[in-house]
Amino acid sequence: MLKVTDLHSGYGRIPIVNGISLSVAEGEFVGVLGHNGMGKTTLLKTLMGYIRATAGRVEFDGRDITAAPPHRRARLGIGYVPQGREIFPGLSVVENLRMGMIGGGRGDDKMIASILGDFPRLRPLLDRNGAALSGGEQQLLAIARCLCGRPKLVLLDEPTEGIQPSIIDEIGELLERLRAKHGLTVVLVEQNLDFIRALSQRVLIIQKGAITQEVSPEHLSDPEVVGEFIGISG
Repeated sequence: MLKVTDLHSGYGRIPIVNGISLSVAEGEFVGVLGHNGMGKTTLLKTLMGYIRATAGRVEFDGRDITAAPPHRRARLGIGYVPQGREIFPGLSVVENLRMGMIGGGRGDDKMIASILGDFPRLRPLLDRNGAALSGGEQQLLAIARCLCGRPKLVLLDEPTEGIQPSIIDEIGELLERLRAKHGLTVVLVEQNLDFIRALSQRVLIIQKGAITQEVSPEHLSDPEVVGEFIGISG
């Protein structure tokens, strides 16, 4: 589904992503793990088109999308849930969901009803402004908003950041259900070892903007592996 070859990108003259190559199959859940400043978020923003690739190639469903703008990638079926959620705080929950449909170029209110079937916590909050939600509720809304565009692939950036443990468990269970129900394909950037280990089928280790290792999730239980390749602890 997704094929990335020798991808480079950065900010101005500052290189951040340095020659990343990876592939993600349909229905696969791939984790990307590394400590702060290693290029995880920059990688996702480059895959979504918010940061221009300076070299390399990105293919999605067999199409070269290296130069495609974000709205084009969204309409082809790539969804993005950014770090920090970035919901619309002045809009209600249901208005945020409608914005997700607009971004994906598809859908109607029946789609919102369908999405809410997977997000029961949001149902009583539909008229509440985004700013009035808890951090965990905002994260659920950000994921639901993304899914309103019916993406084939979701790029999910640090969904557990600043979230209370009970909601982290709920988000993990939700993603498992979506994978089983819809065959959702996900690239997950995360630092929470328990979360990424529970969800990912394989985990890519990123250091200084390059993929240095691929490990199986069970290896993340080994402190030596975590210390050597990641430099963070659970």
